[in-house]
Amino acid sequence: MVLLDLLVKMDLENVTDVEPIDAHEHEWKFKVKCTSCREVHPKWVTVSNKYETDVPGAKDATANFVFRCDFCKRQSSAKFDPSVPKPQPFTTDDADSGRFVPWARLECRGIEFVEFEPEGEWKCKGAETSTVFSEDVSLDGEWTEYDEKAGEPVSISGFESKWARAK
Repeated sequence: MVLLDLLVKMDLENVTDVEPIDAHEHEWKFKVKCTSCREVHPKWVTVSNKYETDVPGAKDATANFVFRCDFCKRQSSAKFDPSVPKPQPFTTDDADSGRFVPWARLECRGIEFVEFEPEGEWKCKGAETSTVFSEDVSLDGEWTEYDEKAGEPVSISGFESKWARAK
């Protein structure tokens, strides 16, 4: 078993607290690699806290994602780490640091996640006004909007992600 952290960084202009609209319902899209044969599955897979299933052949074990490798037929699973119940919002301090920061942690058995596709519903808020932006907020490419209260443009751009073993 290995704990993997999804690490992210992005550029923020006049916004803060980027996170999924609903962390429990959010569907995360990942590329998965079998640790037995090292084969990367060609399709994106979806993992969500809202779906939990029994792990076949394991007593009293559940997972948010169960996977059977097409190449070696090995069964694997992943589960969001219960000690990190939801992603911490990505803040302006995080963006200013220029470092990758942990956003989600998964307990993986027999697989590793190797890529993240930032699809789904996201929200953020104005850095000065706390105006909530939750419609059409995209992390893929560049998102821009206008904060009426602050009289300033707001944007999210330069999204990057990587996986690392949890410390």
